[in-house]
Amino acid sequence: MNGSRIVVLVAGVGRKPGMSRMDLLHTNANIVRDVSLKVASYAKNCLLIVVTNPLDPMTYLALKTTGMNKNKVMGMGSLLDVSRFKSFIREGINVSRGSIQAMVIGEHGENMLPLTRFSSVSGVPLTEFVSPEVQAQIFENTRKVAAEVIALKGATIYAPGNAVATMAEAIIKDKKQVIPVSALLEGEYGATNICIGVPAIIGENGIERIIELQLNSTEQEIFLKGVTSVGGAVKEILA
Repeated sequence: MNGSRIVVLVAGVGRKPGMSRMDLLHTNANIVRDVSLKVASYAKNCLLIVVTNPLDPMTYLALKTTGMNKNKVMGMGSLLDVSRFKSFIREGINVSRGSIQAMVIGEHGENMLPLTRFSSVSGVPLTEFVSPEVQAQIFENTRKVAAEVIALKGATIYAPGNAVATMAEAIIKDKKQVIPVSALLEGEYGATNICIGVPAIIGENGIERIIELQLNSTEQEIFLKGVTSVGGAVKEILA
């Protein structure tokens, strides 16, 4: 990876059926810390995309271990969740996937926040297509599906690969594309000194700007649960 422009960090133990992402915390923290030191040594000017679970704590660990600027380290998590979210919306309203705009933020894990209120179909709010009950079902399906996929397949490969490719293409082509990534927050969304999924403009300089959505009280509560979960994990691995 010497001199690489983009490094994708996937090293770590994979999640097994019945495990949560947090079950991987200590084992993968040691691996990510070691690899991050190598990244800092051989590719200090790269943009680093972290994929190892638990995604948000590992992104923070990689950022701190490499000593890179905050715009240069981002985690792939919420983009994968968006892909699954879109699939459930498509099933719920029977429209083409290409017509759907959706957003998932927060922890890449049990406290993820699929934003039905910010989702639309060709610019028409999702609320115009489905009842609150169906929205709630889509919301829960999105939060639970990762564990179901692991139980059925034993691993997730293709969807994460597609998400990484999307992020890399946005960087290489300087697309200024709005993508939800795990990024370091410094006051945005009421959180400080933590990496968690938020929408950001991604271009040749990495994270060029974090977009702060105005969450309602319910959404903010779920988001901050994720912040608390990630913060607790970070404290464990840095203790």
